[in-house]
Amino acid sequence: MNENSAKLFVIAAPSGAGKTTLVKALVARNPDLRFSISYTTRQKRRTEVDGVDYLFVDVHEFERLNAEGELLEFAEVFDNYYATSRSQVEKHLAEGKNVVLEIDWQGAQQVRASMPECITIFILPPSLEELGRRLKDRRTDSPEVIERRLRDAQSDMSHWDEFDYVIINDKLEQAVVDLENVLAGSGASCARSNVALRRVVSRIIG
Repeated sequence: MNENSAKLFVIAAPSGAGKTTLVKALVARNPDLRFSISYTTRQKRRTEVDGVDYLFVDVHEFERLNAEGELLEFAEVFDNYYATSRSQVEKHLAEGKNVVLEIDWQGAQQVRASMPECITIFILPPSLEELGRRLKDRRTDSPEVIERRLRDAQSDMSHWDEFDYVIINDKLEQAVVDLENVLAGSGASCARSNVALRRVVSRIIG
């Protein structure tokens, strides 16, 4: 693969849709893919590793990086900042490696503006009920935070039509295959314009 064929894939989803699990499975099955590790100002969870799950920085450092033009995109989510390293993405693409970004819809808008050739993918849960169950099963948030996440998720899901492809994460294995098809250029069934898919999405988001 030469540098001209390397592509940037932007994957977004509402909280609890299984985006992180899906992307990790995708990268594990496709070791040639490069996963861009995001900056964040939120506190590290017990199971997370700095430099593997996220690049953990304080607000002062985050502002410095932004002032220097290092952030390809950034967003404030649940009172914390998240951002993508521009230099990290450009380095991988220059090496001819496809890059996957795992961000939110706000970040996807910014990346699309900066790199319009990127391919955007939105992950949806199979239903709002299932989304609520997944958020509860994580056992990382209080009931109040879960309610807030569900409200915000419904708002996030209204932006699905801005994306090139939509994948419904019902069964993980199938969702990974759908993602691989999109990356291979054969994801027509997941294209935003697909009539059958649009009917399914309308049932999910109400």
